[in-house]
Amino acid sequence: MFRPLRVLVVDDHPAFRMAICAMLDGTHGIDVVGQAPDGLTAVTEAGRLEPDVVLMDLNLPDLDGVEATRRIVKACPHTGVLMLTMFENEAAVFAAMRAGARGYLLKGARNEQVVRAVRVIGDGEAIFSPAIATQVLSLLGTESPRDESFPKLTAREREIMRLIAQGMGNASIADQLVLSPKTVRNHVSHIFRKLQVTDRAQAIAKIRKAGVARSE
Repeated sequence: MFRPLRVLVVDDHPAFRMAICAMLDGTHGIDVVGQAPDGLTAVTEAGRLEPDVVLMDLNLPDLDGVEATRRIVKACPHTGVLMLTMFENEAAVFAAMRAGARGYLLKGARNEQVVRAVRVIGDGEAIFSPAIATQVLSLLGTESPRDESFPKLTAREREIMRLIAQGMGNASIADQLVLSPKTVRNHVSHIFRKLQVTDRAQAIAKIRKAGVARSE
């Protein structure tokens, strides 16, 4: 028996979220089962609704789209996450991929592109817009093997750790990774605790001594 794809739409801008929901709900074979205005609500709703596809914005309040994606994919492996965002920098694209996103589209995509992407993700495949696909191929060709220093750090903390070691401040890290300053501060505090250091200078010295301060 035919069952429409069940979609959860996550975006903190009400007008855009409602427009996407209306467009998808008016498409044969797609059923919008829920909405979420922030990352924490997205995780909760994904666990409750178990959608086939989550349309996920990147820059969200409370919990950013990358971390929300990571939690959803871990809790609901059958759910595919499609990033639909304004950001196309390499750090954002690769962070989303590593979190488990199966697709990445920019908000300028046409309605038919979004619909096609939802259906592709719902079928268990991956999809990226042409511009993003070029970046993905480049990133896959240059990504270094993950080191195993500081195994207690999460993937996101390891990413921020390297930027700290390169001398970047919290504001610059937030801009590069498309995170809120508060989120970066929380990650930095967790990094310091796990590295057993009390300040940035000690952290940088310890990271560089371990040989993991190279630029990505």
